Amino acid sequence: MTTPISITTSTTDSQMHNNIMAAGSRDRPPMLAMGRYAKWQSRFLRYIDTRPNGDALRKCILEGPYQPTTVTIPTVPATENSPAVPERIAVETILTMSLKNKDHYESEKKAIHLLLTRIEDEIYSTVDACKTTHEMWIAIERLQQDKSLNI
Repeated sequence: MTTPISITTSTTDSQMHNNIMAAGSRDRPPMLAMGRYAKWQSRFLRYIDTRPNGDALRKCILEGPYQPTTVTIPTVPATENSPAVPERIAVETILTMSLKNKDHYESEKKAIHLLLTRIEDEIYSTVDACKTTHEMWIAIERLQQDKSLNI
C-alpha cells in the first residue's frame, strides 16, 4: 500500500527547487539579490571557474577583454624573383592569436551574457550600457556599494 504525498511536502519541495534555481546551480550562476553582493560575487566567480573556459571568462570579468596586439613584420630583402618588402606593422588576427588569447578574446560575449542574466532589473539598464564585461563588473560593484550606503 502506498502513502499519498501530502500537498505541504510538494509545496515545500517546489519552493526549495525554486530557491535553488534562483540562487544558481551547476548550469546557471547565482542571481544577485539586494544586500548580498559579497556572497554573490564570490559564488559568481566560483561558478565561472567551473565553466570549460573559466580562466578566459574570469580574465574578461576582472581584467577586461583581450585586445589584439600589433606586431612588427620585418623587412624582407629582394630576391631574383620578388621585390623587397618593407618593414610594416600589422594587427594580430584571430587566425594568428595563441589558443589562450583566442579563448580570452571569444569569451567576452559569454561573460556579458552571464552577467546580464543574473542581475536585478533595476540595475540592468545601467550595466547594459557598459561596453565590456570588466566595466559591467565595476558598475555592479559600485551600484551595490551605493545601495548599501543608502540603507
